[in-house]
Amino acid sequence: QVQLVESGGGLVQAGGSLRLSCAASGRTFSSYCMGWFRQAPGKEREIVATISRLGKSTYYSDSVKGRFTISRDNAKNTVYLQMNSLKPEDTAVYYCAAATTAAFTASPTDFGSWGQGTQVTVSS
Repeated sequence: QVQLVESGGGLVQAGGSLRLSCAASGRTFSSYCMGWFRQAPGKEREIVATISRLGKSTYYSDSVKGRFTISRDNAKNTVYLQMNSLKPEDTAVYYCAAATTAAFTASPTDFGSWGQGTQVTVSS
C-alpha cells in the first residue's frame, strides 16, 4: 500500500495560480502511475491529470488542458499539480491517487490508493 498526503490548496482569485503537492510513502514511488482527481460539491469525482511512472507521458482532461501541469520528482517521492489561470469552476477538493499498475493509465478505475484531499476555492 502507499500513503498519500496532499498540500497546497487554498483560496485564490480567478486568474490566479496554485501548486498542489502530494507526498507518497510505502511503495517504491517510481514504480507506479500517479494522478490528480477532483470532486466539486454535488458532482462526481473526475480525473484531472495523470503522469507515467517516469514522467514521460501525461494525460489532461479537456477542462484543464493548457492551464494545469502535472509533474513528479521521484527522488522526493512527490507529484505536483501546477494550476494556472484558475476559474471558479475549478473549485473542488483535489485528490492525488496512485495507480495499481505500473502501466500509464488515464482510467479512474486503475487508481487504488487515495490521499485525504485538499480544498481549492477560486473566487470570481
